Amino acid sequence: MKLYLKGVRCETAKCAIEKQWRNKPPGMHFWRRRRPSEYAIRLREKQKLRWYYSVLERQFRRFFAEAARGKGSTGERLLILMERRLDNVVYRLGFAPSRNAARQLVNHGHVHVNGRRANISSMKVEVGDVIQIRDKKVSRDLVGRWIAEEEGRVIPQWLEVDATNLRGEVKALPARDEVSIQLNEQLIVEFCSR
Repeated sequence: MKLYLKGVRCETAKCAIEKQWRNKPPGMHFWRRRRPSEYAIRLREKQKLRWYYSVLERQFRRFFAEAARGKGSTGERLLILMERRLDNVVYRLGFAPSRNAARQLVNHGHVHVNGRRANISSMKVEVGDVIQIRDKKVSRDLVGRWIAEEEGRVIPQWLEVDATNLRGEVKALPARDEVSIQLNEQLIVEFCSR
């Protein structure tokens, strides 16, 4: 399954999953593979979520504990917490071509949240937060070039972007149907709750 870890490259013919030599699993005896166990299926769903958001295991456990403390569906709350990370919001606004690039943009101090410099990529954004690119020529040129390359990107409804001023605002919290990753969050909850 494509996780779009390389950004726009996954939509082109250069995507590793699309290449001809990747149509079969690795190994000489690939046809002898057995059906994965229930544990393996749940583990794969959890790893898919971790890799999609580029989160380490300890960070993931912290997010899961926070989601489990709240009211409502733990799986939906977990996805919403992951979607609210600053590096993900920068990517969703179109300021970076991939989540890894967005994380580096945040870590290097190119992003301001509510007028203050933010260099922690796991920071959670709230409703009404204003995300803006630093007012330096290097930062603006870099992000401006990325925005020009990806003009057709769809911005989620819970975000509002002003591409000319390199500024975005969080209008509402994301809903489950606005999270683009295809996974079964119930399997993740079952895996982490055991």
